[in-house]
Order: sequence, then structure tokens, then C-alpha cells
Amino acid sequence: MTSFEKNTLKKKQRPMQPITPIGKILSPFQHMEDMPIQPRGATGTKGRVQVDEALQPGLNDLEGFSHIYLIYSFHKAARTELTVIPFMDTQPRGVYATRSPLRPNHIGISIVRLEKIQGNVLDVLDIDVLDGTPLLDIKPYMDKFDSVENSTSGWMQANEKEVAEKRSDSRFT
Repeated sequence: MTSFEKNTLKKKQRPMQPITPIGKILSPFQHMEDMPIQPRGATGTKGRVQVDEALQPGLNDLEGFSHIYLIYSFHKAARTELTVIPFMDTQPRGVYATRSPLRPNHIGISIVRLEKIQGNVLDVLDIDVLDGTPLLDIKPYMDKFDSVENSTSGWMQANEKEVAEKRSDSRFT
């Protein structure tokens, strides 16, 4: 048991509301190795998002957005690490300064292009997610809310081409 887990058990906390998947993400990526590490490396890759039919009314008005956030569970992450060596670096980094799936709650996020919605199925592009991944939530990307000018990327020095070409390996399995 990690010190994080021990400390969490010691504290008397209000129970968190359980998170139940609202659907699943379908993609061409069947294995965790050799996947794009971010949507930038998956440009043009088609995928589908199947939302539970009972939740379909929640998709109303989403079709007007060009991009959406997919929030999902890294369901194949078998462990938690607070320090990792990220794909675009050789130095150990705190997990919260990375996009590693080995975070305590194993939650991932990707911005994808929304092509169309048919019933409870969303056709998307630029998908970088493992096939069958449980979908936790969808949020619209809103330029007026989400675009950040003059942002910095901490330790990450790779250029767009390097990010687009980088593929996953077995370090996070």
C-alpha cells in the first residue's frame, strides 16, 4: 500500500459519488503498444463513441461543436505510480506533470474532432484511445473558454512533429 493510499484511508472523507461509464469508445487501436500518445499523433484516425441509449438526450445540441473532450477511464492501467518517465522525456517526473495513465484515479482526456452524431453514436476523428475504453463523460470544446494564449508546457520540449510521430511502448502497462 502506498503512502497516498494509507493517508487516504486515515482521513475521514465524504464519500465520492461513484462514477459509472456512460458508454464506450471504439477505435482501431487494439493494443496499448504502438498507439499514438496524444490526439496530435492520431490526426485523421476515425473512431466512434457509443453513448448508452438511455443517455442519448444528453447529446442534444452537441452537433454544433467542431471538437469535444472525451473523458475516460484508463481501464488497462494495472498500477499507480506517483513518479513516471513520460514518453517525451528521459527524466522521472511527477505523474501530475505528465499525461501518464498510471495516475491514482486512472482518468484520461482527449480532444477529438466531432464529425457527426447519429442517435447515440458519435463519429469522431483524431482518436488516440484504446478500443473498448469506458467513456466517463463528454464536454464540448469551446474556444472562448478553453483556448489559452501564451501557455507553457513545463519540461516538455518536443515539437509538434515529434509529438505526432511518437508511439506508445510498454512502460505504462
